[in-house]
Amino acid sequence: MTARQQALSDVMNDTLLLDPVRVLRGPGHSVQLGAVLIHQGVLVGFDDEARQQALGLGIKASPAPDQLVAPCLVDPHSILETPFSGDQETAVSLRHCAAAGGYGQIGLLPRSSSWRDCPERLQGFSLEQDQTATVRLHLWGGFSRGGKADELAPHGDLLEHGAIGLADDDAVVPTPLLERGLLLGEMGGCPVLVAPRDPALQGEGLVREGVETLRAGWPADPITSETVPLSQLLLLHQRHPERQLRLMNLSTAAAVQQLSGCEFPPLSSVSWWHLLTDRSMLASSDPGWRVCPSLGGPDDREQLIQAVQQRTITAVAVHAVPLDAEDMLLPGDQRPAGLSGHHVVLAALWNALVRPGRWTTEDLWQALSFGPSALIDQPPEQLEQGSRRWLLFDPDQRWTISSNTPGAPRAANIPWLGRELQGRVVACGLNC
Repeated sequence: MTARQQALSDVMNDTLLLDPVRVLRGPGHSVQLGAVLIHQGVLVGFDDEARQQALGLGIKASPAPDQLVAPCLVDPHSILETPFSGDQETAVSLRHCAAAGGYGQIGLLPRSSSWRDCPERLQGFSLEQDQTATVRLHLWGGFSRGGKADELAPHGDLLEHGAIGLADDDAVVPTPLLERGLLLGEMGGCPVLVAPRDPALQGEGLVREGVETLRAGWPADPITSETVPLSQLLLLHQRHPERQLRLMNLSTAAAVQQLSGCEFPPLSSVSWWHLLTDRSMLASSDPGWRVCPSLGGPDDREQLIQAVQQRTITAVAVHAVPLDAEDMLLPGDQRPAGLSGHHVVLAALWNALVRPGRWTTEDLWQALSFGPSALIDQPPEQLEQGSRRWLLFDPDQRWTISSNTPGAPRAANIPWLGRELQGRVVACGLNC
């Protein structure tokens, strides 16, 4: 172990003064070069106060001028179907992967082996530990019973028993049922998260229509499978301004244009993968083709990147969908859609957007932390004395993505396996 690696391991076990180090304290702040004192995983001081405390303790400074101490990240929606037992991803393993990637909060959609559409199915997720020191799992309650979109779930009961809001699966709720729920209004001011995707219009399509789709031999998904339901949702948003209707996983340039045309657009999210990849960038055998919503073209990716930076789109979600090894043996058109890997997201987006100078560090944290907090109606993460809710990111550390990487999920659908990635969360105050 090098001296630098030893110093980083000491972050969680002893007292360490990072000085100088880049610091982003929270929303509305800019990155500053300063000092941070950490004791057994707790952030105990900044700048001159940190230096004075370290001096009194006889602690020498560990220079880390290229590294960043920043608030934890927030994933507004992912899926966890087997939360408590089994060989697949569980709440315990998900927390471990999240902490390794710097994620302090994850919103879980209702899809599960027992659909989270009634109060008793929300139980068992809270830890006995201090919730300020661990990865928080927030639960979206089901908008409809069983996610079947034909009968309303008990909205008031779900929210009373801890649901942060209401959602269904990755397709639009039929307009009559959605409007009925909004009119009844048991959700009050809690968010209602809906995906603008119409499976009937999508048909057998797996990738957005385009030349690359034809060349790869994938069935084409028309843009209208997103734009038609989005038009309906935007109309409902205008008709029910007292409700907090929110949009999940926008994926096309056309959707960005629709959203930009609204005077007061609803809060919305995009999957991280849609900012990194498009149908022109993948070999036909790559598992990254098989995602929901469908992968679009270069213009879709470009417009989504700009929309997030301009805050037309509020949040970047991981939207992890853990799959097992058996799922991954299926042909692409038969395999469930989705990717996993909270531990990959920050470095991947840093390399794609911050390193080339397209986004600032502040832009990235707005997209991965502060915006997602707003989407799920939670206070924004920020650095505070006496808190364990911080991460240390080294943009230069190189590592190879592997299913055996410390912090990797149990899922088999991790993208870019075998690829070397630059940038890594090297320490985080959170307990797994």
